[in-house]
Amino acid sequence: MGIVMELAGGGLRAHTKGASEIILAACGKVINSSGEIVPLYETSTNHLKSIIDQFASEALRTLCLEYMELEIGFSPAYDIPVFGYTGIGIVGINDLVHLGVRESFALCLSARVNVRMVTDDNINTATAIANECGILTDAGISIEGPAFRDKSQEEMLNLIPKIQGFSEPKSHLQEWTFKSYLVVFQENQE
Repeated sequence: MGIVMELAGGGLRAHTKGASEIILAACGKVINSSGEIVPLYETSTNHLKSIIDQFASEALRTLCLEYMELEIGFSPAYDIPVFGYTGIGIVGINDLVHLGVRESFALCLSARVNVRMVTDDNINTATAIANECGILTDAGISIEGPAFRDKSQEEMLNLIPKIQGFSEPKSHLQEWTFKSYLVVFQENQE
């Protein structure tokens, strides 16, 4: 999500926020701890990715914030630029699990209802939330859409009974791949 704002001293600035992995990839620079704008080198990118992974493994939803000076102007008829931003920071948001959720999933599992979580969260966040909610059991797995789609149809059909967390950070449309194989699997089991 982004916005273009007019600055008090003149000029335009675009601000965006979104999924950390995607927004970070759009940054060529970052603001360091001294407030200076510095190039974003591979070592810095890897450090920031480790922070994202750490936040995600703690069941925090991560967002990255960035901005860009629009020196050549901007027209609402065009999209906000996609690359060349300066990273401002990464935040982790604790989306608390509501009371009773874990117990509700436990009740479903005791009734032999297969619970599966399909989300657009980072795989580490998805896995941590599935654990926190009691969805992910010892016999279950979490998997990302791209890793699932790289499997052969036979491998997919063998994995489906174990999948309890499915993460597709880039596109909700890809969930249909998993859902269509889930239907095929269920039909083959009857």
